[in-house]
Amino acid sequence: MSEKRDYYEVLGVDKSATTSDIKKAYRKLALKFHPDKNPDNAEAEEKFKEAAEAYEVLSDEQKRQQYDRFGHAGVNGSGGGYGGMNMDDIFSQFGDIFGGRFGGGFSGGSARQRAARGTNLRVRIKLTLQEVLEGVTKKIKVNKLINSEGVTFKDCPTCNGTGAVRRVQQTFLGAMQTTTTCSACHGTGNIIDKRPAGANEQGLERKEEVIEIEIPSGVEDGMQLSVSGKGNAGPFNGIPGDLLVLIEVIEDEELHRDGQNIHYEAFISFIDAALGASIEVPTINSKARIKIEPGTQSGKMLRLKGKGLPSVQSYGVGDQFVHVNVWTPKKLSKEEKEILEKLRGHENFKPKPNRRDKDFFQKVRDMFGK
Repeated sequence: MSEKRDYYEVLGVDKSATTSDIKKAYRKLALKFHPDKNPDNAEAEEKFKEAAEAYEVLSDEQKRQQYDRFGHAGVNGSGGGYGGMNMDDIFSQFGDIFGGRFGGGFSGGSARQRAARGTNLRVRIKLTLQEVLEGVTKKIKVNKLINSEGVTFKDCPTCNGTGAVRRVQQTFLGAMQTTTTCSACHGTGNIIDKRPAGANEQGLERKEEVIEIEIPSGVEDGMQLSVSGKGNAGPFNGIPGDLLVLIEVIEDEELHRDGQNIHYEAFISFIDAALGASIEVPTINSKARIKIEPGTQSGKMLRLKGKGLPSVQSYGVGDQFVHVNVWTPKKLSKEEKEILEKLRGHENFKPKPNRRDKDFFQKVRDMFGK
């Protein structure tokens, strides 16, 4: 599927849906598109995986909040999602939705072992405003658990590779069967057959790995991306965890970010404010020249349309706002003082508050009875 659909649309629920509503909707779709009911049907398999991906995000409170705020970019930072999940992943993660045995009668259900899932890893990535503007691919080194080369597994003899032990007990009601997780293999159905030096009792070893992470444009400080399957490997050849990437945007010395908009404080001389001028201001990835009109007052704000940041959900681009400040020199030469003294008495150099200012000052005087 070339373009991801909205997760709420996939499950057919509203954004206000409860966890129970989401679970019911997913169960209905999973039963409908289950591969045992749709053998050799590629479209049904894709819909089955798509529903599993939607449920994985919307059933998790933290992931759901990230998705509601940032869309797919907030939960699938590097091509994650069902494209990185296989059937074993789905069955092992969501089998409990069907009462502990996925499928309730499907061939893949009651005898299927539960693959152990590896733990998630967390990393922090710092970005400049320019990287936020353009999007960036980062390569990072991660010290993680991986499946050790040379490790071989075999079916657990206690449960015959099913991951569960069944016992039949005679009661006054007759024979009753109970099923419990196999304690020998912890429900994975596998035990290590051969373990080379360096591998632990779960068939894992720690190693440094370089991971490439695609970060979309428009991400915000504090946003967390999830890279599917790039966490620690699962014990006994199980399912790998995820790599959680916390975004930290480096504060720029000149430009201040406010959502999608950028703010810049420009300082001009009194002469430029009075006569007008053309000044150059920095933008995120270049520079821009703006015109200062004659008579510009300190505090005036100018807008550079489209010079802000894009939305991470592709909802447009922000602007850059230039705040004009008239700079007053602190030290003057004798000649400069003489020139300004001559101008002090001229009418054009006397402050002229506008009508709104006069009304405000009058209200203040009235308040104090003056």
